[in-house]
Amino acid sequence: VQLVESGGGLVQAGGSLRLSCAAAGNIFSVNTMGWYRQAPGKPRELVADISNDGTTTYADSVKGRATVSRDNNKNMVALSMSGLKPEDTAVYYCNLNGQDYMDYERGLSDVNYWGQGTQVTVSS
Repeated sequence: VQLVESGGGLVQAGGSLRLSCAAAGNIFSVNTMGWYRQAPGKPRELVADISNDGTTTYADSVKGRATVSRDNNKNMVALSMSGLKPEDTAVYYCNLNGQDYMDYERGLSDVNYWGQGTQVTVSS
């Protein structure tokens, strides 16, 4: 499974951004799709994810400022954020939890697949 991210870049504090991610490959099943971020010197953390039934989870730090959406037919996930703060600066990673056909045929459990990451920098 390959995850290709787009969006990000340099944004002024108070501004907005939209990140998109498209999954490709021999996908057998998808559970959740979402976004994580990692700031320098900090561990990777969940920003938001969305399950197959549309249930969403948000980090407390972005609640009310972020919206995660998903197109199940296209295996795409997007993240819109507003009211950006300098502390939102990080590399944002797309995540897909599921299986490709090889995982399934090997009897493997669900796998976390990751995009290459996209930098988001919020200037004050």
